[in-house]
Amino acid sequence: MEKGTPILQANTISIGYNSKKENNAIASNINLSLKSGTLTALIGANGIGKSTLLRTLTGIQKPLAGTVVLNNKKVMDYTPADLAQNLSIVLTESLPPSNLTVYELVALGRQPYTNWVGKLSPEDHLKIDRALQLTQIQHLSGKGHYEISDGQLQKVLIARALAQNTPFIVLDEPTTHLDLQHKVNVLRLLKKLAIEEGKCILYSTHDLELALQLSDELIVMTPDSVLQNTPEKCIEAKVFDTFFKDEGIVFDSLKGTFILK
Repeated sequence: MEKGTPILQANTISIGYNSKKENNAIASNINLSLKSGTLTALIGANGIGKSTLLRTLTGIQKPLAGTVVLNNKKVMDYTPADLAQNLSIVLTESLPPSNLTVYELVALGRQPYTNWVGKLSPEDHLKIDRALQLTQIQHLSGKGHYEISDGQLQKVLIARALAQNTPFIVLDEPTTHLDLQHKVNVLRLLKKLAIEEGKCILYSTHDLELALQLSDELIVMTPDSVLQNTPEKCIEAKVFDTFFKDEGIVFDSLKGTFILK
């Protein structure tokens, strides 16, 4: 897919939850535009509503107002089967107990395309092999997923999303529980996939400094607004100057990092 092709738009959406008496909005008037070939980080303080925004963008829950459009169609209008061919999600939740090998786990990404008995076609195997190659985990394909490290498992889950062959990939905290080296490796992999495979990739993270260095764009959630822009433009706009309420943590715009006073 050509870089810069619009993939997802959020048009004046409000996010939150419905109760019997009223709508409980977490954030309102959100406008976002995500394009192919880009890596976008969603950042914000704990409890600000990042997971709610991701659930709304991916059709897991309805927006309280406004519309989310994926590939020129409202997300809520997709059937589950059609949505699974346009959107893949990578979660950080622990996998249920199983004896699946890495290959078999990645192969689950082909479920939206297999017939009712789940038989893999030659094309399915090609997609799986390609996903293993792109994430450089071919050597792990015969291992049980319970036998590999957290960093390796994160690559396996990304490979499963690649095997699903969707233009839009969403990852919820993909670097959680990883050490710095593995955090960087995962984000560099996502950046490479966005550039070389033309994927539109959105991920939430608490690793603000890595997001500033490796992401094409940021979606910054604050108590007052949800903003989307390049890291450079966010710094110029002093978005991070009041990011933390703690006066002992300040943002150094020259170094692009947070420092302790």
